[in-house]
Amino acid sequence: MPKVKAKRKSTWVDMTAMCDMAFLLLTFFMLTSNFTQKEPIQVNTPSSISEIKIPEVNIMKIEVDKEGKIFFGIDGQDKRISLLEKIGEAYKMNFTAEEKKEFSLITAFGVPMEKMKSFLSLKPEQRDLKENALGIPSDSLNNQFKDWVRAARAVNKDLKIAIKADQITPYPKIKNVMNTLQDLNECRFNLITSLEEAPKNL
Repeated sequence: MPKVKAKRKSTWVDMTAMCDMAFLLLTFFMLTSNFTQKEPIQVNTPSSISEIKIPEVNIMKIEVDKEGKIFFGIDGQDKRISLLEKIGEAYKMNFTAEEKKEFSLITAFGVPMEKMKSFLSLKPEQRDLKENALGIPSDSLNNQFKDWVRAARAVNKDLKIAIKADQITPYPKIKNVMNTLQDLNECRFNLITSLEEAPKNL
């Protein structure tokens, strides 16, 4: 007697709920994520057990690479434009609207004032090249770094200073940065470090 084969029925699964959940999760992560800002140099920070968080706004960030070159930046595009105008007044330099717009998009920079105009005329990918990471002069005869800090404080009195230095940066270079800040009566600043596990009590 021949076997009767049952007809196969196609299965159908309602994926509406799964799609809704996927989009909800995607929206959640987009709204809560903090995107890392592009930095002009790679800095390997020393480790510490401090868990004090630096605020995300009103920050004056000073970066020092392993060779001691100084890079500088503040947050807020409108504040950056005001900063460039302020430093331009000090150095008798006029910047065009296009140059101001380009500067407002740069989170951190490290070039002498005499090369600022040529730096701003470069394409973004060219600014990231190593040969354009010259550092801001900070020696006793030409301390442009001090002028940038003074101008930034005039633009935003609520700025908190954060210093991010490489773990192999020579100490005299860091001391020079701190001495410059102290000359301006800027005696409170944070050192950015990577977090390490606190030692366990035996």
